[in-house]
Amino acid sequence: MTAPGSHEFDILDTELLLESPILAVRRDTLAMPGGDTGRREIVEHFGAVAVVAVRDGKVALVRQYRHSVQARLWELPAGLLDVAGEAEITTAQRELAEEAGLAADRWDVLCDLVTSPGFCEETVRVFLARELHDVDRGPAEHEEADMTLSWFPLEEARAMILRGEIINAIAISGLMTASEVIAGRGEPRPADTPFPWRPTSLASRRVGPDLKKMS
Repeated sequence: MTAPGSHEFDILDTELLLESPILAVRRDTLAMPGGDTGRREIVEHFGAVAVVAVRDGKVALVRQYRHSVQARLWELPAGLLDVAGEAEITTAQRELAEEAGLAADRWDVLCDLVTSPGFCEETVRVFLARELHDVDRGPAEHEEADMTLSWFPLEEARAMILRGEIINAIAISGLMTASEVIAGRGEPRPADTPFPWRPTSLASRRVGPDLKKMS
């Protein structure tokens, strides 16, 4: 038996259980320590980006209905990495325009998240957008047609987290790291920093620029 921390969890078999436009579920059989095997169900995902947009000490938050919890949540402007080969910063710029009607002249990376590593591949890159200006938001559909946009002082957004009013994990991570950068207690990374955590398994099975389209 190998020492703790040195075992190789080789994939012995894999089975696709579900395929849908924005996610899939597979079951992997793994080699476990001591010679056993174990099965793990994994939700495959495209990955996503989110944006902390700050202007005059205030941050843009959207309020969007999320059917999984059947409630409207305070969140950051965000979106899936569902365009083949598109850079994360390009997706972030498009989502900020579509959801908040904003563009930014200054972009940085705040943090990278593995949102639910126990069962899901989803990873999210959170950007900090500054030097903002207004742009056309364009038409919206489905839940986004019901979405609202509000501005909060960054300190108030932090207080909303502590009061349990902001519960979206991506928003919490982005707001707390942004507050450290804005306060001068931390340094962000360049916007073009490589993103090695971006998932590839679901995207690799799709053909064409729109990865949500199933062949």
